[in-house]
Amino acid sequence: MVFLLACMSLAVNTLIVGPAWSQKTTVPSVTPTSTLLVLGDSLSAEYGLARGTGWVALLEKRLATDGLPWRVVNASISGETTAGGQTRLAQLLKVHQPKVVVIELGANDALRGLQLQATEKNLRSMIQASKNIGAKVLVLGMRIPPNYGQDYTTQFFNLFGKVAKSENVAHVPFFLDRVALKMELFQVDRIHPNEKAQPILLGNVLPQLQLLLKP
Repeated sequence: MVFLLACMSLAVNTLIVGPAWSQKTTVPSVTPTSTLLVLGDSLSAEYGLARGTGWVALLEKRLATDGLPWRVVNASISGETTAGGQTRLAQLLKVHQPKVVVIELGANDALRGLQLQATEKNLRSMIQASKNIGAKVLVLGMRIPPNYGQDYTTQFFNLFGKVAKSENVAHVPFFLDRVALKMELFQVDRIHPNEKAQPILLGNVLPQLQLLLKP
């Protein structure tokens, strides 16, 4: 049930449109020389959390602690789809010139009943646009509730890995791994991951991301 509600959070967020807590932050301990762009939905936009406690903010703090010269730009918006991300990405790439792009989008597409072919096309477009400016890409995979049908659910989950493999980019199979089935890691609405879940989300991302942050 918690997993179902966790997935449904992305559908609920289609009614909540607003930018992430910080569109632009800087690492205080070192002079940033490279930019990391996060393009996601509510799971990356600190929905329902105190500002500065989401996984992206924790990532920035981790980079500062490690003395890595990365500037983190969080361009996540609650309710975002791959179509919305694809539309916004060109300007974000032009303005920020990121060296690494993290794409955490797609679940809202499925929960709105959008065609998987469109989701795949948008993901490929975002990946290719990022690679065209020399950026490395990390795709965060998601799952949807089983009530959408086993075939559709399986195709959706496999979509992220298929696209990442064919485009030769990094991939995290399930962004909510170790969180989705634990009620204590959700906010009171039992939909959105709470503050305790954020370090786990970061932990799911870090192994693949650290490989991209190396010179």
